[in-house]
Amino acid sequence: MENMNRDQAWSIVCEFVQNEALRRHALAVEACVAGYARKFGADAELWSVTALLHDFDWEIHPQAPDHPMRGEPILKERGVGDEIRRAILSHATYSGVPRESQLEKTLFACDELAGFLTAVSYVKPGRSIGEVDARSVRKKMKDKAFARTVNRDDIVQGASELGVDLDEHIAFCIEAMKARAGELGLAGPAASTAQAD
Repeated sequence: MENMNRDQAWSIVCEFVQNEALRRHALAVEACVAGYARKFGADAELWSVTALLHDFDWEIHPQAPDHPMRGEPILKERGVGDEIRRAILSHATYSGVPRESQLEKTLFACDELAGFLTAVSYVKPGRSIGEVDARSVRKKMKDKAFARTVNRDDIVQGASELGVDLDEHIAFCIEAMKARAGELGLAGPAASTAQAD
């Protein structure tokens, strides 16, 4: 099975990932990567599957270089195609797998940024991605104490490898995540009360 569909990929994520925040991270990266797939005219489902699965083994292999190296054979066993597995390996800078395809570059460019945008959303008054803009993200990137596990160099390098301006990349990913804010837990309290009515 060369092409796994999104539902099959999500079921693998749910099997291996129990942490809700990590599941939401997979969905946030997917929102950004799938947005770029549409922009580039690429296979949106293939790109979605890749993004969803990129950290599927994080809970069982939380240390580098085990993640994603030891996860890759599990994906192969599950029938995940070469293109997806290679992109997942390439998102780890220490894997030795160079990022060559547009998919590989996009996954790397969106991974750390999606995590950072989530963190910025959480410190906004309404805890909403709708309150986030590129300027506030750039300001927070300079604050070393904020979301210190997010690698700023990877964010900058990712945009550069993708060949996009960093501010434009940030704004693009914010918009992609806004479109799925409810699912990502980033719609803010006003949206959740509106849904309850």
